[in-house]
Amino acid sequence: MPRANIYITRMIQQEMIDTLRSSHDVEVSPHDRALNRDELLQQVRGRDAVISMLTDGIDGALLDAAGPQCRIVANFAVGFNNFDLQAATQRGVILTNTPGVLDEATATHAWALLLATARRITETDRYVRAGQWLGWGPLAFLGLDVDHKTLGIAGGGRIGSNFARKAAAFDMKVIYSDVARLPEFERQCGATFVDKATLLRESDFLSLHLPLLPETRHYIGAQELAAMKPTAVLINAARGPVVDEVALVHALRNKVIWGAGLDVFENEPLLAPGLAELDNVVVVPHTASATIQTRLAMAKIAVDNVLSVLNGEPPLTCVNPAVLK
Repeated sequence: MPRANIYITRMIQQEMIDTLRSSHDVEVSPHDRALNRDELLQQVRGRDAVISMLTDGIDGALLDAAGPQCRIVANFAVGFNNFDLQAATQRGVILTNTPGVLDEATATHAWALLLATARRITETDRYVRAGQWLGWGPLAFLGLDVDHKTLGIAGGGRIGSNFARKAAAFDMKVIYSDVARLPEFERQCGATFVDKATLLRESDFLSLHLPLLPETRHYIGAQELAAMKPTAVLINAARGPVVDEVALVHALRNKVIWGAGLDVFENEPLLAPGLAELDNVVVVPHTASATIQTRLAMAKIAVDNVLSVLNGEPPLTCVNPAVLK
C-alpha cells in the first residue's frame, strides 16, 4: 500500500503520531493554537486524511481545498458540529468522531464544577492566595449543601446518565428532561422524567448534557433562568451555545440564580463581557475530557479511524454513514 499524506491540525500524543508515521507520511501543525481559516485551507491541500479538532470548520470549501483524493477527516472530539455532513457525503469523504471514551471523564468534571461552585472553591482559593485571609469566621464564604438536594439533568445520554449515577453518593433526588422518556436511565439512576418547565422550577442543581442542535441552541436563556430557583446552580460541560451567555451574565450579576460552573462557552475562547469578573461563576477552559488516559483514548480512536479507511476498511465511528453505502 502506498504511503498516504496525513495532516494533524494540532499536536496530539506523540505515540499516536509515531503509529501513523510507521506506515504513512504525517505533518502536524507546529502551533499550540487553533489554525485560522486561511492556514487551515492551505495546510489541508493534497492530503489523503486529516485529523481535525472541534475548532476546525470542515465544510465543502475546505474539502475542495484538500482535493478529491482526501478520504477521511477524523475529529479529535466526540462532538462534530464543526462538520458539514452533507458536503462531505456529497464528496465521498468519511467523517468520524471519538465517542464513548470520554463519558466518565466529562461526567466527573461536571461534578467537579458543581461542587466547586456550590462550595465556592475557586473564589476562596483566590482569596487565600491574595493574602486576604485573616482567620476563620462563622459567616465567611457560606456555600450550598449538595446532599439531599434535587439534581436536574437536561439530556440523558451516555454522559448524562454517567453523571446521574454519581448522584447516589450525595443521596440526591434526580429529575431529568429529554425528547422522550428513557426507561433504562430511570432504572439505573432512580430518575424521574419531567418536562422542561418542571426541570427548571425544581432543580437545585441543573446540569446540561445536550448535543448542540438547532433546537438546543440557547436551551437556557433569560426566560429559563428567570424560571429557576434563586438558589439554583447551572452547570454546563456540554456545548457552549446551549446557554445564552449574555443572559447568564445578567442572571448571575443580578442574583437571578445563585451560581454557575462552565467548562464551555458560546464563542470560545472569548467569554461574554463581564463573565470573568463575577465571583459566583467557575470558569475553566474546555477541559472536561482532559485526563491523560481519556485524551490518549481519543487520539487512538482518531488514528484507528484514519488507518482503517486508508486500508480500505470501514471506520470505527463514522458520523456520515451514508457515505459508506
